[in-house]
Amino acid sequence: MGFYMQAPMLTKYGFRIRTRVGLVVDNLLIPGRDASEAERKLRQIYRGCEILSRTCQQPSAKAVPASYEDVITLITR
Repeated sequence: MGFYMQAPMLTKYGFRIRTRVGLVVDNLLIPGRDASEAERKLRQIYRGCEILSRTCQQPSAKAVPASYEDVITLITR
C-alpha cells in the first residue's frame, strides 16, 4: 500500500468562443491556476478567437502516489 499526496489544485474554466472563421465552440474546458492562465492557454490553441462567455468550475483534488522521499520530508518538518 502506497502513500498519496494531494496534487496541486487546478480550477477548470469553461469557455464558449467564436473562432477566427466564425464557428461557435461551446464547452471548452481548460484547466488553470487562475482565469488568466486558462485564457492564455485557450488563446494558444485558438488564435484570434473571440471569447463569448467563461464559467468557473470548482477545483478537484486528485491523490497522486508519493515517493518515499516526499513522505520523509513531510515527517521531518
